[in-house]
Amino acid sequence: MSALARLRHWVFDMDGTLTVAVHDFATIRRALDIPAEDDILTHLAALPAEEGRAKHAWLLEHERELAVASKAAPGAVELVRELAARGYRLGVLTRNARELAHITLAAIGIADCFAEQDVLGRDEALPKPDPDGLLRLARSWGVAPGEMVMVGDYRFDLDCARAAGVHAILVNLPENPWPELADWHAVDCHALAAMIRS
Repeated sequence: MSALARLRHWVFDMDGTLTVAVHDFATIRRALDIPAEDDILTHLAALPAEEGRAKHAWLLEHERELAVASKAAPGAVELVRELAARGYRLGVLTRNARELAHITLAAIGIADCFAEQDVLGRDEALPKPDPDGLLRLARSWGVAPGEMVMVGDYRFDLDCARAAGVHAILVNLPENPWPELADWHAVDCHALAAMIRS
């Protein structure tokens, strides 16, 4: 059994990892009057309460439309189902809202593979790259962070894993631009599933 297959607690990013990435962050920034260099969630958190609420509401509705129309990333459904069949504990840590994460998981046909409480969004944990969400799942599952894997498609996922002491896997990119942060790299979820079986 590979070292990767021995890790039985897996946490997935959502957009761009389990699903085909569809968020147009430049359009979102323009619509919400957020400078191009600013992180969207950090910017919204710093706004006066009323303005922040209004912009969060717009963002939630925009993301709801995307969630309903979600498409699975290549190999993602098969990978998650294989891990679930092996009895692995599976979670989601997303910068999206939890309710939309559940809609997305249902849209791509894998909602039954995740316990409801194991899906954490931006209101249940501090947004990645903060390690808060991974550490919350580790406590909930009663495991050390070193027994967990974080799977994502972006630097925030890898930084989050590193800060939490969790193994990091970069997927859905042809090359790995952050080799110092990723323990493993797979071009897609088909390739990642093959790595588990090897």
